[in-house]
Amino acid sequence: MSSGTPPARARTLGSFAAILVVAGAGVGAFAYAAGWLTPDRLTPARMLAALDGPKGPALGHRRNHAKGICFTGIFAASGEGREITRASVLASGQYPVVGRFNLGTTEPDSPDATVRVRGMGLQITAPDGAVWRMAMIDPPFFPVATPRAFYDLQVASHSTERGAMPAFIAQHPEFRAFAEWAGSAPWTGSYAETGFNSLDSFVFTDTQGYDHPVRWSLLPDATVTALTQAQLAAMGPDHLEQEIRARVAAAPQSWRMVVTLADPIDQTADPSKAWPEDRRRMEVGTLIVQRIEAERDGPCRDINFDPTVLPDGMSVSDDPFPAARSAAYARSYNLRAAEVRDYPYQRAAATEASR
Repeated sequence: MSSGTPPARARTLGSFAAILVVAGAGVGAFAYAAGWLTPDRLTPARMLAALDGPKGPALGHRRNHAKGICFTGIFAASGEGREITRASVLASGQYPVVGRFNLGTTEPDSPDATVRVRGMGLQITAPDGAVWRMAMIDPPFFPVATPRAFYDLQVASHSTERGAMPAFIAQHPEFRAFAEWAGSAPWTGSYAETGFNSLDSFVFTDTQGYDHPVRWSLLPDATVTALTQAQLAAMGPDHLEQEIRARVAAAPQSWRMVVTLADPIDQTADPSKAWPEDRRRMEVGTLIVQRIEAERDGPCRDINFDPTVLPDGMSVSDDPFPAARSAAYARSYNLRAAEVRDYPYQRAAATEASR
């Protein structure tokens, strides 16, 4: 008889060891995801924390682009997009949309004229259930080249150190182009007069399996009237929401979706670099906004406009931003969904109940 460990005991010890290994791996994975083992890693939590202003997050709201208003309507696809993608949302037809006009601020009460960047979240749904979500802004290029640089920008912009922003710009010279745009581009008095751009690059795949790197823009059909920042400020702190509600009530508003195709030499991983103006463009459809609805109980309130939610025939490119945005958006959604008492809808419901 062997003098070693009895078989039953050996099996027990072996099972216990296996449990410890699995548990240890789980804890290790959790610690890595939380950033404990890699404190310099850019996690969604760190990214959102960097966005917080001096007063902290606006509980119950999106952690960025917190000020906004919902809309519904249709996307009328021309069918031209089927040349470069098999995605059903670009086949000729009309598809329901849910969207959100918004301002690039963490404060839902920010006066309109204090926020340089405007945005649009959009969801298009095809009859077969395919969904295309996007998150666009009005600048022609992104302020920085990488998610890490965007994090550094937030840290520098909130810093009380005198040389924080100059030091940031010295390390990220691409920001100068955005600063020039922000200081010189005209303002408008309406979301309907604002164009919106994907900025990030994506890949459309056609029915033959060929890939086409693209970006897209929504160009307004409304006449654009240039304003100064002071003129917009004089219209009131919430003019944009009031104006778009009145404008759409009077008549639907439309934007043409134009897809730009990259040449092989074009940079697809860096949204801070605009593509040359001579690139091929295709008008693939028209967004028609038919109704404006309050955000606190509107259809867009609970939509996470994650730009990686794409139908078959569309995919992300080597641009690192969509994945980073997806992770940050998911955490933002989870946080605001958990803040039930601070949710705008809950406050409205409580007010109604008290009457």
